[in-house]
Amino acid sequence: MIDIINDQIDPEKYIIAKYWINSKTTIKDAALHIAIGQSVGNPKERSIWETDELFEKHSCVVTSIQEEGTVINHISLVGTTPTLQAGYVDIAFPIANTDFATDGISHLLCQLMGGQLDIDIIHKCQLKDLKIPDSVRSQFKPNHGINRIRDFTQCYDKPLLGGIIKPKTGLDEKMLVGMVEQMMHNGINFIKEDEIMANLPSFGIKDRLRVLKPILEYHKNVIYAFCINCDPMNLADNVKTVYNGGGNAVHINIHSGLGSYRCIRELAPELFIHYQKSGDKLITNPRHDYHIAWRVLCQLAVLSGVDFIHAGMYGGYANDDPEMLKDCCEILVDGGVIPALSCGMHPGLVAGTREVSGNDWMANVGGALHGHPGGTGAGVRAMVQAINGNHSTEYEDAIKKWGVS
Repeated sequence: MIDIINDQIDPEKYIIAKYWINSKTTIKDAALHIAIGQSVGNPKERSIWETDELFEKHSCVVTSIQEEGTVINHISLVGTTPTLQAGYVDIAFPIANTDFATDGISHLLCQLMGGQLDIDIIHKCQLKDLKIPDSVRSQFKPNHGINRIRDFTQCYDKPLLGGIIKPKTGLDEKMLVGMVEQMMHNGINFIKEDEIMANLPSFGIKDRLRVLKPILEYHKNVIYAFCINCDPMNLADNVKTVYNGGGNAVHINIHSGLGSYRCIRELAPELFIHYQKSGDKLITNPRHDYHIAWRVLCQLAVLSGVDFIHAGMYGGYANDDPEMLKDCCEILVDGGVIPALSCGMHPGLVAGTREVSGNDWMANVGGALHGHPGGTGAGVRAMVQAINGNHSTEYEDAIKKWGVS
């Protein structure tokens, strides 16, 4: 078998993944198990079918090993304290193993974070970063880009203002129309249906399109993202329903599948796509032994061609790690995606967030719009005043209720 440890590779022929791992033996052993097991065969056993030529073309390559030494695993009930070897490894995955035109993100994730989770010597495996070559990026349709979003919404040199439809369920035609009209008449740039809505039996996507179409035709510069969460066999139908019904955007939650975003971009390139991450911590929580870092999912979101993504929140009730969030927002903006900051956003958080993030982000607001003392319209005006800096009564009322931080 040829040597699969090599730091001299053609970066255009590989996707390079950085992992942090714990091994019951050595970091090198774990890296080799991942490299072989996630490309050509059984991580431990070789066969006569695995020729040097096959390995040369299809095996992963370990390009870097950084050992951190010994760490304590856990306190055993029988009184021993098992130890593990910890460290970072870079593993290059051959692009020759993936038909990106058909298998895309879903198949790539099977390779990046699949069978190594079953290998006995690997106690922890966390995917931290990706380097994706242009040869792969060229096979995906890009997003619309921040400049086109700003041209569409006629919103320049400041954060965008997004609103969320609440209540999530139980809405009827009169409630939805009244709420959307108040949001649009008072300066909203973007509206997202909450991820719980989808194709509600009592008020489905076609029903919502029918009643909102006249409003969308009048407010041509507002993006309205219909929630289309669904199983794969219904995704194309939901996308076509929104597009053919006069909608301009869709919202789909991470639970509908990480490959769904690329699918939508291929099906309807004209639509704006919002990526909602609610529930992502099942995959991304850094306290889990096995996880994919949120920054990696942001990299894949850019590759998939999304336009907006719920990136996280400074403050609010989510209050993500600020360094992690800043890093992810930079990845998104560099890739032409607008980070939506949500989960407790209100007027008193705008100035502080702007100091950290500049102008290329969207304040996505639900409770602080509809829960404003003056109602939804006043809640939108309060956010507009916070973004524009021309504070008035609505802004002051919001500050009295939620404060400044």
